[in-house]
Formats: sequence, structure tokens, C-alpha cells
Amino acid sequence: MQHRIIVLGAGYTGATAAGRLARRLRSEDVAITLVNADPEFVERVRNHEVAAGRRIKHRPLAEMLAGTGVELRIAQVTGVDVDRRAVAVRDADGEGELEYDTLVHALGSRWNDQGVPGSAEHAHEIAGRSGALRVRERIAGLDAGQHVVVVGGGLTGLEAASEVAEARPDLDVALAARGALGDWLSPKGRRHLRKVFDRLGITVHEHADVTGVEADRVTTAGGGSLPADLTLWTTGFAVHPIARATGLEATGTGQIVVDGTMRSVSHPEVYAVGDAAMVIGPGDKPLRMSCASGMPTAWQAADAIAARLTGGKVPNVPIRYYNQCISLGRREGIIQYVTADDRALGLALTGRLAAVYKELVCKGAAWAVANPTLGLPTRRRAVRTPAQPAPAAPADFTAEAAA
Repeated sequence: MQHRIIVLGAGYTGATAAGRLARRLRSEDVAITLVNADPEFVERVRNHEVAAGRRIKHRPLAEMLAGTGVELRIAQVTGVDVDRRAVAVRDADGEGELEYDTLVHALGSRWNDQGVPGSAEHAHEIAGRSGALRVRERIAGLDAGQHVVVVGGGLTGLEAASEVAEARPDLDVALAARGALGDWLSPKGRRHLRKVFDRLGITVHEHADVTGVEADRVTTAGGGSLPADLTLWTTGFAVHPIARATGLEATGTGQIVVDGTMRSVSHPEVYAVGDAAMVIGPGDKPLRMSCASGMPTAWQAADAIAARLTGGKVPNVPIRYYNQCISLGRREGIIQYVTADDRALGLALTGRLAAVYKELVCKGAAWAVANPTLGLPTRRRAVRTPAQPAPAAPADFTAEAAA
């Protein structure tokens, strides 16, 4: 019988893991099912572009996975029973259940309102495609001179503010940052960021801790307020709630605790990748939620699963950072080179060349999802582990050959 591998979520990490597994393992020996609520692949790193009105290429998952041997199941994941090794789903035909021998949890994250009063009711998010489309509609309906406030001075906030300001120079765009503008960047990166923001006419409110959101304004600590006909919330991400409800060992924020091969420390038949996983990187620091972190975790998990199923040597390649890629509209950008643990170096690429670099990164990420087998051997190896594992993990799953 075939060994059943189910991958939950077809974002960057889930789709990559599924495709890589399909190339690593024989289709006669494994059945790989990729479960996703949406039939289209979402380029999350472009959601700020979608929000500002740019049209993004449609990428149907069925076309991207054609010929890989991966079965696509369009359904909403409603629960995971790790004791019974079953996933509850809901689709157009109603409720159903999928049983697995190995599970890859890649449901990712959503926006995080941080519990700020009024944020859930009045702010808008671009963490998902539907949110980005709603923001696009709202921006299209704004009149000249109306106010857009972007809350959050991280990478997403910088990209969103600059994209909106460039697309709609007639709007009054402001950014509210808890710290100083781009305070984690190198001096060169910070100088260029301020130069671009000044040119785009973006008003920056530094050290502005937003404490409330209303329909027409945001309030800050100390009693100040900023007029806002549209509030765009970019203060970070929250893990998909199913991760916390599975019974897997998780952190207080809901991320699944994994080892260096992305395997759950409490349930060895489960792997977690991307934003859903608590991965410790260089300097014993957790990896930040990002595509830059997620893709390597997908490669790591897929290769580890394939090795354990075939009795091969389990790889454990350290995950590190090289740069942070920031688009500032369509014509400007910053490529901030960083240490392995994500601290800024003095070297940064700025301007038009940086914008081209970032665009190539975005295109490359989408290409990698559709072509997850780059650099892999073409020969598929036979699975030696049983298709129906016993309640305790079988030997081939627990022994790391030659480690």
C-alpha cells in the first residue's frame, strides 16, 4: 500500500514541500495530497502591490502542479487529530476526513491585530489575498487628499506605504512606527529609505505606539491622533489557529516546536514548515516569519521525510540569512545585506538596481514553487517503510541513518 503524505497549505512552503517530495519519492510507493482552501497560488510577497492596484499574474495551483504526481484537494482544513492521524476538511461537497501516515503542516499565518482596541473592526490587512483585494477597492474609492495611515514600521509596512504613495500620489499617506524609521537597517539603508519616503511625500510618525483605531483615525500613546480614512495594519503575523488546537507541542504563540529537520518534537510523524514552525536559527534565535525563512524549511522537511522513508542519510543543513529585500514602489528598493542571524551589515544595495533585484527575488520564489526539483536527482527511490505505521513511529522514521 502507498504511504500517505498530506501537506496542509499551498503557500510558498507547502507547495514547495509537496513538489519536492513528489520528485524524491516513487509515485508507486507514496500518495501525496496537497490541501488548500484556494485553487490559486497566492504570491504573498506581492500583496502590497495588489493592495495598491497592480494586477498580478494568476497562478492556478492545478497548472503549477501538473505532472508532479501531487493530488490537489481544494478544501478548508477544519481540524487535525494527531492521535488518529486524520485531517478534517470541508469543501463544496461538505465535511470529510483524510487519513495520513506523514503530515506536513504548512498553514502559515494570518494578520495580527495585537489586541489593539478597534483594530479588528476598523483596520485593514494585506496578509492574505482577500484582504489585499479589499484594500485595493477601498483605495480606489478614496478621493484626493484623503488620509491613509499604515501602522507598523517593519518590512511589510515600508513596502505598503511606498507602494500606495507611488500609485496614488494624490493621497495623504502616513506611516506610524513604534521605533525609528528603519532602525534595524545600516546607515546607508536608513538614509536611502528616508530619501525615498521624502520624495514620495510619506509622513513618518516615529516612536508612535498606536493604542486604538477608530473609523476615521488612529490614536497613539499620550493621547495623540492621526486622521485616517483608511488604516492599513502591518504589525506582524499570527500563526494559523489550527496549529495550537492540534495537540502538538507548541509555543505560547501557537508555533509548532520542531527539531532541525522540521519534525515535531512531540509527534514524529508530523513536520511543520514556514510560519507554522518554531525554528531556531543562527545565534539560537527563532527564524522570523517570512518567505526567506519558509522556503529553506520546506526543503529541509521534504528531504528529511524522503531520507527517513528510504533509509537514507537525513540532511540537517543550517538555515541562515543573507539579505533583506525591500521594494519601495516599482522603481526603488533596498537590499540590506545581513549576518547569518539577520543583523544588518554595513553593505546595502539601493535605488533602481535594488528594485530590479527584489523583482527577480519575487519571480524566483514563484518559479521555485512551480519547479521545486531544481538540483535534485532525477531517480526516484523506493520506499522501504510500511504504508500503515503502527501507533508508535516505525524504526525507519526514528533512526537517522549514518548520523
